Amino acid sequence: MITKLLVANRGEIARRVFATCRALGVATVAVHSDADADAPFVADADQAVRLPGNTPAETYLRVDAILDAARRSGADAVHPGYGFLAENAEFAAAVTDAGLTWVGPSAKAIAAMGDKMAAKALLADAGVPMLPTWTDPAEVTAFPVLVKAAAGGGGRGMRIVHDAAGLAEAVAGARREAAAAFGDGTVFIERYVERGRHVEVQIFGDTHGTVVALGVRDCSIQRRHQKIVEEAPGVLPDDVRAALHEAAVAAGRAVDYVGAGTVEFLLAPDGQVHFLEMNTRLQVEHPVTELTTGLDLVRLQLLVAEGEPLPVTTTPPADGHAIEVRLCAEDPAQGFRPATGTLHRFAIPGVAAEFGPARGLRLDSGVVDGSTVSVHYDSMLAKLVAWAPTRTEAARALAGALARAELHGVATNRDLLVRVLRSPEFAAVDVDTGFLDRHPEVFEPLLPAEQLPVVALAAALAAAAARRAAAPVLAGLPSGWRNVPSFPQVTRFTGPGDEEIEVHYRLDRTGALAEWGRKGPLLTDPVEEGSPVNTELPVVELVTAAPDRVVLDVDGVRRAFRVHRVESSVFVDGPDGAASLTELPRLPLPTAELAAGSLLAPLPGAVTRVHVEVGQRVAAGDLLLTLEAMKLEHPVLAPADGVVTELPVPAGGQVETGAVLAVVDPEEDHQ
Repeated sequence: MITKLLVANRGEIARRVFATCRALGVATVAVHSDADADAPFVADADQAVRLPGNTPAETYLRVDAILDAARRSGADAVHPGYGFLAENAEFAAAVTDAGLTWVGPSAKAIAAMGDKMAAKALLADAGVPMLPTWTDPAEVTAFPVLVKAAAGGGGRGMRIVHDAAGLAEAVAGARREAAAAFGDGTVFIERYVERGRHVEVQIFGDTHGTVVALGVRDCSIQRRHQKIVEEAPGVLPDDVRAALHEAAVAAGRAVDYVGAGTVEFLLAPDGQVHFLEMNTRLQVEHPVTELTTGLDLVRLQLLVAEGEPLPVTTTPPADGHAIEVRLCAEDPAQGFRPATGTLHRFAIPGVAAEFGPARGLRLDSGVVDGSTVSVHYDSMLAKLVAWAPTRTEAARALAGALARAELHGVATNRDLLVRVLRSPEFAAVDVDTGFLDRHPEVFEPLLPAEQLPVVALAAALAAAAARRAAAPVLAGLPSGWRNVPSFPQVTRFTGPGDEEIEVHYRLDRTGALAEWGRKGPLLTDPVEEGSPVNTELPVVELVTAAPDRVVLDVDGVRRAFRVHRVESSVFVDGPDGAASLTELPRLPLPTAELAAGSLLAPLPGAVTRVHVEVGQRVAAGDLLLTLEAMKLEHPVLAPADGVVTELPVPAGGQVETGAVLAVVDPEEDHQ
């Protein structure tokens, strides 16, 4: 019997496992890097052991350090979570060799399915259709192809290649990314199917010979080959569902599978099913299976690891529908690059349960108010899951909760997720792995650009209310009121895309809004200092203004705005969307001027490769260097034709956000 479990992972999955352990009365141990010392998952555990360092290679990928932590804490079992060492056969073997209970499949099964080429051969012999696959780039005979990491998952190390010219670089990049994420840079190449659906079967096996399918999930909506929306049960014809269950169970039986696993398939437009891979671990998207089957999959993992038989031997019928989204720290204004920083507020309304069964909304989160999003790990903050009797109800409830969430301090992909869930195509189950490529409209922010002036006005009025509340004298006088209203109050912000918004307003002696206007890129005729209200803007009346809540009547419609200020940052959540603003000082300090053509680091990271030299001519779009951050590679491209005049950071150099990576001078003599 397991009495104390160490989770060799971090973040949301560690908290998820700890939640089930508390319910079962199992003591828990966390391991953590220095960067994670104050993370919520560490606080959730009964004990915690420090792994000195920050990067995965220094901490969560060190087998010796994790086994030492188990010894020091007295743990008698290890759960690998997902990612890091979860599908590392050597780690599984080392755990069992140390006399500990391994919560997962055998090292032999991990090795068999971890060698994705061998797994393909094994199932091909069983009659499961396979995509053409190559290990040697020189042998590729048809395009497009997909370069994939042989170890791990989560989209790490994947590259689509449309012609032979780009294959070598894609393979090299995939190897580096896979090595950074999983400690194994092995890759292979398979035929890429346009408009295929990514479907997968959750299987479970025990030590008594039972292998059962627990239903099909649809995980087709992906970005950068990473799933962002998952659902169960997948909407499929009954015969396809039955064929998937049969193939998945056959895969499990072929390797005497024990524990939780997922067999992934590509469903082609012609209805053909192609085996992709088997993940020998619990998946990120396991909550949708839990909510539609009523099973706690972590509990089943622990029972099976203790040698107990599975309580289910046949596929349970699906009850209702569940949809999960992955909420990630990503900046839409920067092409959805991973974002870092402090999460000042993380509040999602209507959550019925965390890390467990819920009729309604379930939240599995790795963060809380005040959490730091580090550059060292991936960008996923949390998973929000909605269960409802029907798919339509689940999508609507999930989109509504996301839209009303207060996510302050770090940019996220929230608006993208809401637009996907509310799209007619998603409602019609017209989905496949190319969904986002075909629907660029879902990348638009929820808040329309023309509403930014009103949002900025709400932020300015909240700031004025805060100043008035703190005023030691004349507190009853409206902020900024003058006997002679020659000039309005002026507040300057930067908003989305770093565009400046200047709000002008004046209150009368009763505190009512007498006039307002703004200067910014959305107006044809900018408002000058002292000019009257701009008639192109909506008619606004002030209903109430407090430091944290402003109610405005906008063209006859009352709207409430929640306002949260952290130093100069102002976060405004309204009925039509949210905006993050930065209030600019009235008298800004002088700053150093950057050289023309300077390319700045979008986030902290390491320069892995420099592809050009100082003095080299480049064309717009040429690859200058590669920055690695948050387990992904980010290419830095020339913004225009020119000459490289500076490369201040060599390969291997670490940089902070805003550091100059290169300077391309378009004015240089190109002769």
